[in-house]
Amino acid sequence: MQNFLPVNNKEMKERGWEQVDFVYVTGDAYVDHSSFGAAIISRLLESRGYRVGMIPQPDWRNEESIRVFGEPRLGFLVTAGNMDSMVNHYSVSGKRRQKDSYSPGGQMGLRPDMPTIVYSNLIRRTYKHTPIILGGIEASLRRMAHYDYWQNKVRRSVLMDSGADLISYGMGEHSILEIADALNSGIPVQELTYIPGTVYKCRNLSRAYDPIVLPSFEELQESKKAYADSFAIQYKNTDPFTAKPLAESYGTKGYVIQNPPSRPLSQQEMDDVYDLPYTGKYHPMYEKDGGIPALEEVKFSLTSNRGCFGGCSFCALTFHQGRILQTRSHESILREAVRMTEDPDFKGYIHDVGGPTADFRQPSCEKQLTKGVCQNRQCLFPSPCKNLKVDHSDYVALLRKLRELPKVKKVFIRSGVRFDYVMADRNPEFLRELVEHHVSGQLRVAPEHVSNQVLKFMGKPSHEVYESFLKAYDKVNQKTGKQQYAVPYFMSSHPGCTMKEAIKLAEYVRDLGFTPEQVQDFYPTPSTLSTCMYYTGIHPLTGEKVYVPRSPHEKAIQRALMQYKNPANRELVLEGLKIAGRMDLVGYGKQCLLRPEKSRTGAGSPKNRQKPQDRKKTIRNIHKKKQNKR
Repeated sequence: MQNFLPVNNKEMKERGWEQVDFVYVTGDAYVDHSSFGAAIISRLLESRGYRVGMIPQPDWRNEESIRVFGEPRLGFLVTAGNMDSMVNHYSVSGKRRQKDSYSPGGQMGLRPDMPTIVYSNLIRRTYKHTPIILGGIEASLRRMAHYDYWQNKVRRSVLMDSGADLISYGMGEHSILEIADALNSGIPVQELTYIPGTVYKCRNLSRAYDPIVLPSFEELQESKKAYADSFAIQYKNTDPFTAKPLAESYGTKGYVIQNPPSRPLSQQEMDDVYDLPYTGKYHPMYEKDGGIPALEEVKFSLTSNRGCFGGCSFCALTFHQGRILQTRSHESILREAVRMTEDPDFKGYIHDVGGPTADFRQPSCEKQLTKGVCQNRQCLFPSPCKNLKVDHSDYVALLRKLRELPKVKKVFIRSGVRFDYVMADRNPEFLRELVEHHVSGQLRVAPEHVSNQVLKFMGKPSHEVYESFLKAYDKVNQKTGKQQYAVPYFMSSHPGCTMKEAIKLAEYVRDLGFTPEQVQDFYPTPSTLSTCMYYTGIHPLTGEKVYVPRSPHEKAIQRALMQYKNPANRELVLEGLKIAGRMDLVGYGKQCLLRPEKSRTGAGSPKNRQKPQDRKKTIRNIHKKKQNKR
């Protein structure tokens, strides 16, 4: 297994190692692919000469499971995995999911809820003084006190509950190398209070330079207004160029202190990260289980960027990857694409070229790389900033190069395009090439809603922008002789969405003439603007009061309205129409969502219902009449 990092003591010995420098404990199965955070950080440390052993999905009920390599020389690195474990385990309605795509064969139950805390506590019981550094999205988004949807309460920083020493938040490449080098030089982990992109515990504020003191944890528990104010401060301090240290008091237990974020990676640094010697495979020990489903989604996809200046309220990217765009060079992406085409399983199709937003390929304006992003305004919302640099030419050039590679039949774009950014581009070249070369029958877009009231709280452009995009998209399809459709994604029960707005969305779905197979119900995950609104009923950046559909029953009604044709949803849809005073939508007209309930002796009763053979005769007669008319 020389291509993979060791996963047990035997493989460590085969490398001639007596001890590893770091033990990497992850809630995911071991997949050595650049789409997996554990693979990036472990390979990056390896490239700097550090010895890393991997413990994927240890049995948290057995202390022996984290003793595989013995005590590491420098510390334990702990992550829940690529997804937040609670989102991975539960639907928004609280139902246990049946599949874990990051586990062998999709098995559920191979990791606990909140593995960041569980694994850390397990390690601390065994190794009392060994440094523990948390990373990954679960820890990153819970680095300060946060509202927990699953327990419906404000929880402490994960640093307090885990017993760990540090959090490396965000993407982590810069901070993890600084941590490793400091520990390797003999600096105690308690002294590592100066590294950007980290969070640490401290008895007092003496180690924090000019910090902003947030409301205490006790205040956050007692006051939703204090929670909203604290969140607003945190949101405005997510930029590495302008952010200040933030301090959160936990009474006699001291403070949790967040240093400003790490600087964004340069293009050369991005290239170096993605040029590391990943195998691009899951560990062979999973072969017997059928492999790791999540790898299939990304195996033939290319990451071209990080960060997003889109600013959607329900997205945690601002807190995790940040708003400053970071990109790989064409050369780096093409090298990976060529390696991809040499894979025996490659069938000629590159599934995606993108990132959080596929068509972003440079920072939104020139000043961001020297002065950072604006604290009090967005780049695209409510309308594009006058300083926004709208240019798809680099992305178009990249896509053309990829299409020309031998063995490549088609290059798809599946990570999504920002349609308002497309509409802001005066050059129609990208839209034409998108339609002509990169769509497979259907283009998935995310308008999210049709009510401008709801879209305002979502941080999305007005519905009129989406309608103008559809017209432009259809026009290009006609010009190129294509017959391709835009398939919209909509979200129900977002903060600001009353029953009136939910019905407006249902009417739009009715007019489209299709029923969405899947409906995305708003999921309040940690560290998003929308989750803050959900918990507090306050927009933290404006102070505006927000209506919030919180009860499971109301959420079920709003979800059912989008699938009003499903007979199982009839009672919920009817209840929603009654609540909103829209019984005009019950009837036989084209505008109606529901037909009136038939009486027991009416045409729809069992007594008067047609038998199957009679129904077939009726249908044949209708067809004969149509043919005679012709």
